[in-house]
Amino acid sequence: MERIAVVGAGLIGSAWAMVFARAGHAVRIWDPATGASDAAMQVVAARLTDLHAAGLIAEAPDAVAARVQVAQTLEQCLDGAEHVQENGPERVEVKRATFARLDALCGPSAVLASSTSGIPASAFTEGLAGRARCLVAHPVNPPYLVPLVELVGAPWTDPGVVSRTRGLMARVGQVPVTAMKETRGFVLNRLQAALVAEAFRLVRDGVMSVEDVDACVKDGLGLRWSFMGPFETIDLNAPGGVADYVARFGPLMGGITEEQAPYLYDAPTVTQVSEARRGALAPDRIAERSAWRDRRLMALAAHKKGQAT
Repeated sequence: MERIAVVGAGLIGSAWAMVFARAGHAVRIWDPATGASDAAMQVVAARLTDLHAAGLIAEAPDAVAARVQVAQTLEQCLDGAEHVQENGPERVEVKRATFARLDALCGPSAVLASSTSGIPASAFTEGLAGRARCLVAHPVNPPYLVPLVELVGAPWTDPGVVSRTRGLMARVGQVPVTAMKETRGFVLNRLQAALVAEAFRLVRDGVMSVEDVDACVKDGLGLRWSFMGPFETIDLNAPGGVADYVARFGPLMGGITEEQAPYLYDAPTVTQVSEARRGALAPDRIAERSAWRDRRLMALAAHKKGQAT
């Protein structure tokens, strides 16, 4: 089992530690902020208990948590690591400095992966001696419940490194997808951006309320999308499959997209949506509702685990 180093112990870092530890890997976690790694261990213990209660891990939570060790220094965290998962701030200058240290300190065979949500690896690895071993492994939050991981290499990333990382992610129970080239925001965020922008536009233009737009997704599109993607969805929505769907609905769908000009989140609409959400959920209840979301995701994950694909 590869030794894993998790650099950055925030929400994503602690979640990655759980993902690797529940699959049997020894994990060291480190964060430059005092007390951050110890706080992450508390999160790990609590979430593993929830996962066990939901039937998503069979092993005792304490046994899984014991595989995660807090490192006192970055050097200690990286010692002997074969895969490094970086989870630092989303600023290119910070990524560049962090990866320079990782490249200097890690053994030559270690893979260096970033959890960045949108900064391409080419923006912070170009000048590194070991740039061929660097890539993005972008998770969905929280990765211990939502398994998708986008693997995005820079133009100089060794294809073998991408394949090796894809294999590791599959072995630890994630669902890796590989981008064949860098794009702004990667793929998952581009898909999400299209839907979120249209949701804002519909509210801005007085077409539908915030609550009802949410219902269109959670009680409509989202039910299908929890177990199939857009291409399979349309393939099943016409008797003759994709070609038949496009023949029937292509003009309608194409006409809709012609109306969807770029949307830059105008302040009045953002305020309107924010006020609607705060009317539905007070600020001091966001954490409580987030925990509810995670329990629902656990139930969904448990259901999907028991179903045939």
